[in-house]
Amino acid sequence: MMIDPVQGYEFIDFGDGRRLERFSNRVVDRPAPGAIEGRRAPRAWREVDLRFEAGRWTGATEGWSAEIIDGLTFELRPTESGQVGVFPEQALNWDWLSSAVVAGAEVLDLFAYTGGATLAAARAGAAVVHVDASRSAIAWARRNAELSGLADRPIRWLVDDAEVFAKRESRRGRRYAGFVLDPPSYGHGPRGNAWRLEDQLPSLLEACRAIAEPGAFVLLTAHAEGLDAGRLAERLVEAFGRDRDIETLELELVARSGARLWLGSCARMIGGS
Repeated sequence: MMIDPVQGYEFIDFGDGRRLERFSNRVVDRPAPGAIEGRRAPRAWREVDLRFEAGRWTGATEGWSAEIIDGLTFELRPTESGQVGVFPEQALNWDWLSSAVVAGAEVLDLFAYTGGATLAAARAGAAVVHVDASRSAIAWARRNAELSGLADRPIRWLVDDAEVFAKRESRRGRRYAGFVLDPPSYGHGPRGNAWRLEDQLPSLLEACRAIAEPGAFVLLTAHAEGLDAGRLAERLVEAFGRDRDIETLELELVARSGARLWLGSCARMIGGS
């Protein structure tokens, strides 16, 4: 996906294990493990405002903000992991949410991080429950809601484990009209145990199915090569049945140079009764 550069983000080039991007008025050079080919625009790498290398940031390290797409504005900060707080490859899913959401419907956003999907759903008229295990990520997402003019929308900000929360909602008898799931490939469960998405995805989806309204939509993304779009679709069918329309796509960004960088996979379930 190529995002219009006037909207505050431009994917300039990638290669040799790195990616070059412009967020608003800053050019950022940071690692990209999947960028194994050579760079196509070597001259573009000469002027960089912020670089992450050998575990540390150099350059303009203070926070800043950027309107990534269609009025969604994010506060950006250099993090210890080499991220800046937003994943532009998800922009096509934010667009999709604007048509999938029914005004007034309740949507559950799990592993919600800094709130891109939450903000897109809220802007479309949904009442969103935003769940993330990191308190600092929740605070960051709330700041993004303020910057995007959505602080007054019906969003519940909850620090919790995604699957534990979904199972608790089932006991409460709660139901949701839509689900957004962007889980990490690896992590730790609420008891500190190792958590691997490929192993835990069936139980996570089953927990969501138990609290799904008839015809609920599901947006599921993953960033591990072992879980391609077809595999994600299979998992949705196993959990929710075959009476739904499912579309699959690869999450990628198209650089100014024309190169394409794969960043994950996606399956979106709509319709049904």
